[in-house]
Amino acid sequence: MPLAPHQFWQTVFPAGTFDAAPVDGFSDLYPALLPDGRQIALPVRVLPGDGSRAVASMIVNQASFAVEDALSDAMAAHARVYAPEIVIGVPTLGLPLANGVARRLGHERMVALGTSRKFWYSEELSEPMSSITSPQHAKRLYLDPRMLPLLEGRRVVVVDDVISSGTSMLAVLKLLEKANIRPVAAVFGMLQGDVWRQAIREFDAGFVSHVHGAVASPRLARTENGKWLPIQA
Repeated sequence: MPLAPHQFWQTVFPAGTFDAAPVDGFSDLYPALLPDGRQIALPVRVLPGDGSRAVASMIVNQASFAVEDALSDAMAAHARVYAPEIVIGVPTLGLPLANGVARRLGHERMVALGTSRKFWYSEELSEPMSSITSPQHAKRLYLDPRMLPLLEGRRVVVVDDVISSGTSMLAVLKLLEKANIRPVAAVFGMLQGDVWRQAIREFDAGFVSHVHGAVASPRLARTENGKWLPIQA
């Protein structure tokens, strides 16, 4: 049975519930695989343009706690390899996952970046940011200067919900560079396609191998039968 819109992101399905590689393509659902083989049903979203391209979407603040916990478990496992001392959360949807990862690592807190400028913030510790889902709504990303003592000289892992074009993560890296902070890794709820790799590579080629995701999804192209097949993009 097809899932209703409100049913996506709500259940962690057993491995093999959905066909992960249908020969004729996906319809409105893409099953993202957790490291243990369990599946999360993601809706296929058609990208703006001529309707020939799509992505599998994940909106963490609409997900069930069970799905959020499963993602946080997998993300914490990736992060733990780097022995981080502090987790940085990227707004907005990366913040609940950053909380979950930090708790699982035994941390007392995490550090949240912000997109709302408080009066004590400095423009020198800010960077413009946009995303594939909201390209028309460019924002500025801020690092609270009061948080610098928690970050300076420490092993930092960045946590966000999704990396797709790489522009948001690039803004994070540029912002942290202004504070002389180089993260040891970045961990995402989902790696969406591969376009992000080039954006990160151009900024810091060595950092690409330190980017990890709980699940991954491809970019999709419409087929003649109206369904969707993965593409390398």
